[in-house]
Amino acid sequence: MTADGQVRVVLYGRAGCHLCDAARKVVRQVAAESGTRWEEIDVDAAAAHDGGALRREYGEEVPVVTVDGVPRGFYRIDADRLRRALAAPPATS
Repeated sequence: MTADGQVRVVLYGRAGCHLCDAARKVVRQVAAESGTRWEEIDVDAAAAHDGGALRREYGEEVPVVTVDGVPRGFYRIDADRLRRALAAPPATS
């Protein structure tokens, strides 16, 4: 979590996706280790609110994990790569 309480990690996925299930486990574990807040967004469910923008953006690449808005992995999420991304200071806007 950033100093202002913002979520640093977002997992974009969809229901029924076995790679998303595996990614969720990795993100949950790494986030717990580092005390980082994370959220999961279902790209298909979000279509009702965003007109399908996330579905078009990520298509069949899910799962996708972003840290501070920067994509850090897709399909198979690597725990060590995620740890390195979280070790860097949060991006500022």
